[in-house]
Amino acid sequence: MDHHDDHRDDRPDLDHRILTALHARGAAPRVAAAARALSLAGEHGALWLAAGLAGAAVDRERRGAWLRGTALTAGAHLASMGVKRVVRRPRPGHVEPLVRTAGRHSFPSSHATSAAAAAVAFGALGAHVVPPLAAAMCLSRLVVGVHYPSDVAAGAALGAITARLGARWMTGGRDHG
Repeated sequence: MDHHDDHRDDRPDLDHRILTALHARGAAPRVAAAARALSLAGEHGALWLAAGLAGAAVDRERRGAWLRGTALTAGAHLASMGVKRVVRRPRPGHVEPLVRTAGRHSFPSSHATSAAAAAVAFGALGAHVVPPLAAAMCLSRLVVGVHYPSDVAAGAALGAITARLGARWMTGGRDHG
């Protein structure tokens, strides 16, 4: 008789297997260095907040839109931190992390949340380098071994939805897509 309430077979689930495979890519020194750099730059949304403020400084005609996009990015990041405190999913324990983390909870990835919010908000303002950089940021969280793919996917969804819902406010009432 099986006494386990949540019976699982002996194979790790897909989340676990994908993380293990991507984390193995961090064995290459250049990959590990790039993933560490992205993780550091994305801590507390710093890269995206700096990008938004730089956009506001350079693009004077759309300064307000850049500042509102930066606020949306910060708001998405704060929302992810709130969700983490409710869900309280532990970080992966089956891989050795390549970076230290600010907290011990994994779901959702706050790095992915702020990255996706910035990709949507700043991408709408023509910053075409932001979406691929945001995707690299999301991937880096798996390579450094501090999130499961579902953490990153949930964070990216939260960030994208937050920025998309705020798009009309960001552009002063003009919806650009």
